[in-house]
Amino acid sequence: MNYRHSYHAGGFADVVKHIVLSLVITHMRQKPAPFRILDTHAGAGLYDLTSPEAQKTGEAETGIHALIAATLTPPVQDLLRPYLEAIAGFNPQGGLQTYPGSPALAAALMRPVDRLIACEMEPTAAAALTRTLARDRRAKAIAIDGWTALSAYLPPKERRGAVLIDPPFEDPHEFPRLADALVAARRKWADGVYLAWYPLKNKDASDAFARRVVRTGIPNVLRAELTVAPYAAAERLAGTGLLIVNPPWRLDEQLRLLLPALAQVFGSAQGASHITWLTPQK
Repeated sequence: MNYRHSYHAGGFADVVKHIVLSLVITHMRQKPAPFRILDTHAGAGLYDLTSPEAQKTGEAETGIHALIAATLTPPVQDLLRPYLEAIAGFNPQGGLQTYPGSPALAAALMRPVDRLIACEMEPTAAAALTRTLARDRRAKAIAIDGWTALSAYLPPKERRGAVLIDPPFEDPHEFPRLADALVAARRKWADGVYLAWYPLKNKDASDAFARRVVRTGIPNVLRAELTVAPYAAAERLAGTGLLIVNPPWRLDEQLRLLLPALAQVFGSAQGASHITWLTPQK
């Protein structure tokens, strides 16, 4: 598996991940105290959906474009509003050419008192990320390995916030590494909200990942998955998943409303969603 942001910008996996991030940030904004977002594998920040990379895969057509064109119930529309309004802000001339990656989306949703650390190691993407965030005093782009960032930047001085861990899955050992890094980060900063993204391509691998986290005994772990196609040996993703540690209050209820609707948009009759508490809430 190789998940390069520029090729998959605006695809269904990107959209689901970013919608959940927007829900988390929207929740944190309800309290006056500042918070910090740590994005460990941030990518370039902004993506041109007309670029050769995006056009090669065409994933935005069945992702963000399909979502914008969909007819959805008012409760689902309400949950999507912060995310879709943020995207519209990057396209002031109308239409949809620019798609924000997670650091740009987070910055668009944050308040003046909040802060963002966005980490990217790949040189071209790191340079683009620096340009994207250069004028935002609330945000800092750092050319550092995302796994190292989990040790270097936690806990934040704000004591509130969220961590998005979104590795490219270039290495066959990425699943166990993600599980171990997630658990280690949570032990260092127990109160943070953690969003650990993973691709659904091999069900055995994703199930083993979940079991590895459960065996550590950390509480408040929510598993949210959306599938758009049956699991198969082909290169195409079957779906997208997130393990969420310390999810905000009622996020599970929001996802039980939202994800089935998204599954229908992205997977039609083959779409499905699953939201499960893996470990008890405390």
